[in-house]
Amino acid sequence: MAQVNDADLLTPNTSNRYELKDSELPAHCPMPGTSLWNSHPKVYLPIKENGGLAKCPYCGAEYLLKE
Repeated sequence: MAQVNDADLLTPNTSNRYELKDSELPAHCPMPGTSLWNSHPKVYLPIKENGGLAKCPYCGAEYLLKE
């Protein structure tokens, strides 16, 4: 497994709207590439079951499935 430098990680929950492609599913918050130590627990979001829109119950970030 490759080591990740903390300087390369994004601050979690800084954006409140994310657009995802079908290839990026399953949707979860926080997003990959973010620092998890100061974020909420990882939660999977039922974006397809909700018509292409889901909202994180922890931070309120919205996820939109792009066609």
